[in-house]
Amino acid sequence: MQNGLMPVDFKPLKGVGEGVYEIRVPLNGAWRVICVAKFVNAIYVFHAFEKKTQKTNQGDMELAKRRYKLIGE
Repeated sequence: MQNGLMPVDFKPLKGVGEGVYEIRVPLNGAWRVICVAKFVNAIYVFHAFEKKTQKTNQGDMELAKRRYKLIGE
């Protein structure tokens, strides 16, 4: 993402905010990183967590939404 490329395994999370993505990281389990890279000089990582169920926990989504609002979008 830093070089303008998209990750191999990701999905958009429009429910969090415009330009926000969930990146899937299969490393000793299922990990997720929620971030936005629509700014020229920054990639904001709102939350990273181990996913233990099929559906993303609502608390994880709400935390990412609150942090997205902190950047002024």
